[in-house]
Amino acid sequence: MEKNIILAGVGGQGILSIAFVIDHAAMDAGYHFKQAEVHGMAQRGGAVQSNLRYADREIFSDLIPAGKADLVLSVEPLEALRYRQYLRPGGWVVTSTTPFVNIPDYPESDTLLGKLAALEHVIMVDTAHLARAAGNRRAQNMVAVGAASPMLDFEETRLLAFVERLFARKGEKLVAVNQRAFRLGRAAGLFFRHSVAAGLAKLDSLRLLRKLDPDSIDPAQAEAWAAAIEDDAALLDRVLGSEGTVACDDVPLVA
Repeated sequence: MEKNIILAGVGGQGILSIAFVIDHAAMDAGYHFKQAEVHGMAQRGGAVQSNLRYADREIFSDLIPAGKADLVLSVEPLEALRYRQYLRPGGWVVTSTTPFVNIPDYPESDTLLGKLAALEHVIMVDTAHLARAAGNRRAQNMVAVGAASPMLDFEETRLLAFVERLFARKGEKLVAVNQRAFRLGRAAGLFFRHSVAAGLAKLDSLRLLRKLDPDSIDPAQAEAWAAAIEDDAALLDRVLGSEGTVACDDVPLVA
């Protein structure tokens, strides 16, 4: 078993914190791992990326060649597109849809999201929305780890243990916020994947997830939502136009 992961984002988004959680979970599970240094501009807002590899055998290089990555995990959508050529056939992109506009010609949101949705294997999560729901907008990196966690080779509890270790010195409140961000990201990522597999358009799944009460998101309801929207073309617009948030298990009622 071998897993090759490209971590991407911009300075200040906590790429090293993502690496800490995954690296330590891999080591705790008995895997060999290597992580390349974070490359990119050191200042806040500059593009950064890191190679992370773990396997059940010795690893001799910390670099991932183009076409060999199993996963691109990005906390910034344009950076996700930048590294898509590193994916192997069948590899996945898990990305935030929250832009960090740090260049004059940054693409329009609709254009950027359209290009992401055109990828065959992609999970798109509004990390800013979910991090705010968790209690701290800076927890977007833990939302992203949560969204990618089903593609990693560790139990959820193992990953959460290292989220706790990462933030323990900053107090119980911050630990709780970041663990909640992880759980919200995991639920949203699974809901997105299951709803798209059931036939819901990727951008429609993203729009629906933004409307659902974050704490109610249940991946087990994804197929029901996809089926209800397929049966009633106007359903999604009615849901999006309603006041407040919608509970995920309200699908039989709104359908």
